[in-house]
Amino acid sequence: MSLDGLQPLPLAMTTVTVLVALLVDHLLGEPPVRYHPVVWMGRALGWAGERIAPVAGAAPAGFDGRAWGLGFGAWWLLALVCAAVGGTLQAGLAISGLHPAAQALLLGLLLKPLLAWRMLNDEVQAVETALQQSLPQGRERLAWLVSRDVSQLSAGQVRESAIESLAENLNDSVVAPLFWFAVAGLPGAALFRLANTADAMWGYPAERNGRVWTWAGQWAARADDVLGWLPARLTALLLWPAALHPGKGFENARRLRAEARRTASPNSGWPMAAVALRLQVRLGKPGVYTLNASGREPGAAQVLLALNLSKKMDFSLIFALLFAIVFGVIFGH
Repeated sequence: MSLDGLQPLPLAMTTVTVLVALLVDHLLGEPPVRYHPVVWMGRALGWAGERIAPVAGAAPAGFDGRAWGLGFGAWWLLALVCAAVGGTLQAGLAISGLHPAAQALLLGLLLKPLLAWRMLNDEVQAVETALQQSLPQGRERLAWLVSRDVSQLSAGQVRESAIESLAENLNDSVVAPLFWFAVAGLPGAALFRLANTADAMWGYPAERNGRVWTWAGQWAARADDVLGWLPARLTALLLWPAALHPGKGFENARRLRAEARRTASPNSGWPMAAVALRLQVRLGKPGVYTLNASGREPGAAQVLLALNLSKKMDFSLIFALLFAIVFGVIFGH
């Protein structure tokens, strides 16, 4: 296979590909589970996880070099497989002889499963719908979205968690995959989704589901931190552009940074803090952190505002891409 297919994508093709992926996501949502590459990643990670993380009670008290090494090696092996598959598909299209427009269309269809705006919004809306029925139903539906214990959450805390999940995943499931696609094509987007899924499944600082992840999942957590660092901050600026306001930009940016640093994660706090400040609501995890402590407790109206904010961000990306395409056509770029 020619290496020409692995060259950086032209700007026009990148733009059309991303636009196709976003439009397909809006119109059709997720592909069937049996064809979903992120589901395949999850299954591979689950299989490997059973072999790298020691069973609770069998892990050494201190540093577990064996678990760390297995986690490091398994992550890289799966990452290389995902990137190689993405690279092979992209290169195959490049040498296929198809018209560039057809290549961009097909590449957009391949990119789509690596982002999930519509599903994210549907799930957050489902939490609010369930909460309108009863608090236990709201908690049960929230458990689909978050890994924290939801059994004691109040209605306001359920909404806080749902809004936080929406904000965090606008980075993980939309902005970051598109960012890495722009940087490194389909291999970049696939690598990020693998890293993010690995962090969600392995990146725990202690025991989970009967296995100890302190060392086995440490590399997965750090890799996701690195790959998500810049996209998380870009997502925050998309959600709260006041941080760049000419008049109070420095003050707002400093406030955003201060709120974002209240979380242990170097990345997730940024989009969550941006939403908290934009909607003037309080968000937090009981006993762990609070963002925008002076804000109001979110109600049903604030969940709706958060969903509308998510839509505005996504449509802004679509309109920006359309503008770029029109500009390119007019000026021949």
